[in-house]
Amino acid sequence: MATTSSPLKRSPVSAAPRRDAAATRKALTSAAVHEFSRNGFAGARVDEIARVAGVNKQLVYHYFENKQGLYLVALESVYAEIREKEKSLSLGALAPLEAMAQLVAFSFDYLAEHPEFLALLTDENRSQGAHILESERLRKMHSPFIGMLEETLARGVAEGVFRKDYDAINLYISIAGISYFFFSNNHTLSAIFGKALGSRGALLQRRRHVIEFALNALRL
Repeated sequence: MATTSSPLKRSPVSAAPRRDAAATRKALTSAAVHEFSRNGFAGARVDEIARVAGVNKQLVYHYFENKQGLYLVALESVYAEIREKEKSLSLGALAPLEAMAQLVAFSFDYLAEHPEFLALLTDENRSQGAHILESERLRKMHSPFIGMLEETLARGVAEGVFRKDYDAINLYISIAGISYFFFSNNHTLSAIFGKALGSRGALLQRRRHVIEFALNALRL
């Protein structure tokens, strides 16, 4: 008697893994920040960014269109990070002098902990801010730092501890400037003065100086 063979059972076909678009963009942005901060816009290589991110180079163009698009996203990401950290500062409960000391310390500490921000800022200034001008998101990303300065200055003036002839924007530029110059020129300053100004001890000494310098300028 003939036997009928049962139909062969097919193994379930597993679907091809789907790429996580958000994770890919994040990996590319992180790699871009690293590459652009090391080599600037002109010297950075898209191939290297793709390699570090662990993706095909074509995905860079898929998500960001071109090198300039990727650079803009890298700039936006570092500015977004500092803006978020600024928003987390809670100064309302502090006395004006203590609040101002924290604002100055934050500005110094952020540059100390984020050399990539310093490097990208320096490179963008060499380009006369051309890329930032093309980013609507960056132009709308106003710093809450200015508002904090204005509020802290006003409280200090009202309590009779701060002078009343300071403009918040000029004060912001001065606070940022005395920290920025120290970090942007650290190697040359170390060589000129024969001191390791990048050491932990030198950083702590400079931090104290920057805070006291700013507070002494503001005190009545």
